[in-house]
Order: sequence, then structure tokens, then C-alpha cells
Amino acid sequence: MKKRMLSLGLAALFFALIFAGCAKPEKPATIETGVVENTEFNTVYIDGLTIDEFNAGGFSFGDSLNIRFDNGITIEDIPYYSGYYTPVGELLVCGYPGYPHVMIARNYGESPWEEFELTNSSRVTVTLNEKGKYLAIEELYAMSYSVKREDFDSDERFANFRAVKGGRLKENLFFRSASPCDNRLNRAPYANRFAEASGVRFVINLSDNEDKYQNHVSQADFQSQYYDGLYREGNVLLLALDANYRSDQFAQALSNAFFAMTEHEAPALIHCVEGKDRTGFACALLLALADATAQEIIDDYMITYDNYYGITKETKPEKYEAILRNVYDFLYCLCDAPKGTPVDSLALKEGAENYLRRGGLSDEQIRAVEQFIA
Repeated sequence: MKKRMLSLGLAALFFALIFAGCAKPEKPATIETGVVENTEFNTVYIDGLTIDEFNAGGFSFGDSLNIRFDNGITIEDIPYYSGYYTPVGELLVCGYPGYPHVMIARNYGESPWEEFELTNSSRVTVTLNEKGKYLAIEELYAMSYSVKREDFDSDERFANFRAVKGGRLKENLFFRSASPCDNRLNRAPYANRFAEASGVRFVINLSDNEDKYQNHVSQADFQSQYYDGLYREGNVLLLALDANYRSDQFAQALSNAFFAMTEHEAPALIHCVEGKDRTGFACALLLALADATAQEIIDDYMITYDNYYGITKETKPEKYEAILRNVYDFLYCLCDAPKGTPVDSLALKEGAENYLRRGGLSDEQIRAVEQFIA
């Protein structure tokens, strides 16, 4: 009897293996939907789905994805990250915390909207290519920050507000911060208060245009009356730049803003939304014009990562080293130098002056900027 039961069990196992081998493989995760142009960050939104809804469709940060647009353009093996973790100019799919949609983007690059010839009626199909292919990179770079004041040890750190220091830059002449008017990160009232306490008289707002600014003012939680007073006096420049600091548009707008600054009263404040990357590049340019060293520019940039994420060379050395490539590319851009060039060998002031020339400033105007800042 025992032998018969054993034989039946083996037979059942045999047939189960056969049927398992004949079963159709599970289809990879697929989503098909529309697309929306996002001009603020030069990206393409995957429409109709939040990040959580997108992930619920079978995708996870660190996966490799395939993208097919209905115009026939197909891009295979694109990493899906929770932040902009690809090298500068490379394509990624990004679910950035705090933003409503998953984005298709080139890190600090041109918009995929034009590159892939998209329109408001375009459709996109996203398919899983390989599960977890880029998970090691996602885990190395992954970081998020709180929007709650109580999670930070000071108002200054929460607002990412500080004086820009380095080279021959005049003391307390320039400040940088998270946005003092856009309160999506809950930091605007704090940044506004520090701007007032620091006597800020002129602002370069890298992220907003007129419509966006008026939308901030209309919000029930708008508490940035000092900032709004500067705006009403004509002392706030609204540049509405995307993150592509290598573009001619960025160079022209920032160069003109730097010269306009010389015709206003100091101190000045530079900000975008987080006060991180667009602000970081603008401050790198400013510091290079003031004869700052590469290390001084790096140190200024990395303070933001300490403020937001607690990342320093000592606390999280691997993440710190990984993030450095962002600021290195700022310096390569200024000096038109190839990636991998030792940053200490770069002629930063000359490169910064050439960037302003590329932006349309004359030598006389560049001298005026340099005299104003140092």
C-alpha cells in the first residue's frame, strides 16, 4: 500500500512538472497611457498615474524598462530610479518623491518631448525589461527628505538657507535657499523670514514664471509677504529655467540676470525650488567668477545634501562620492572640459567668464559683474 501511494505521488509530481513546463510564461508588467509635457524640468510626464499607481502596475525602482511611443519610436533598457541617478545627459524614467507623476527625462539634458517628436495626443507603452537590473545603483543613490520642520535641528537647515562663501566673494553679499515663495516643500515661510533678516534686496528666482508666482501668492498657506514686497518693487527676476544648465537658454538667462544684479541693491538671494541643482550651478558660476577653488565650490554644493539628507563625507562616504559627479559636471560645463579632467586643473574663472560670454555679455559687462561680487 505504501509503495502504491509513493508511486501515485511521483506520478502526480511528474505530471505537475510537465504542465508547469507547458504553461505560458507570465507577461511582463505593461502600462499604456498618454504623455504630458513638463516644461519646468524638461521632462515628459507619464499621464494619469501617480508614482504609487505606476509602481502598483508591477514596476519597482531599480528596474530596467522599455518604452514605445505610438509614433514608432522605441527605447530599450532604460533605468527606473527614484531620482536623477544617471550620468549627465542620459535617459531615465524617474519617480521623484513629492511630485505627482513618473517622468521620462534626460538628466540635465534636453527635453524628450522634442527629441521623440511627441504631441498632446501621443501615447506611450512602458514594459518591464528586466527586474532589478539597476537596483544596486538605486540603492547607492536613493535618498529622500522630510517636509516636516520637526525632523531638522534648525530652521536654517530646514530652509537650506545660507550665505555663499568662497574665493574673493564679498561676505554676506549672496545667499541661497529653498524657495521663499513656493511652499510645496513647507519651507517657504522659513526661507522668507531668513531673507528678511539677512536684508536681501534682490532675488534671482530660477524656477518660476509670472503665472507660477501668482499661483504661489494665491495659495491659502502663502506667508511670504517680505518676498512679495521685493517682487512688487521690481526686485525679483523670474527666470523659469529648467535644469539644463548646458543649454544656450540657461546661459543667456543666467548671464543677463547676473548683469541685472549689478544694477540693483545688495544683498542678493538665488533660489529655485529646493535650492539644490539649478541654484547649485548658479552659485558655482558666481564662486568661479570670484576666484574660488574647485574645493570651495564643491563644499558649497554639498552643504545642501547635508541639510536635506544628512550626507557628508564622514557620515555616508559612498553616497557623498557618488553625488560629487553632479558638481564636477558644473565645472566641466563652465570650462568646456571633458569628463574625467582633474577639477583642480581647471581654469575656473576663465571658464566662468566664457560662460557669460556665451550668454551674451560683453567683456565690459563681465567686469561689472566681477566688481560687484568681489
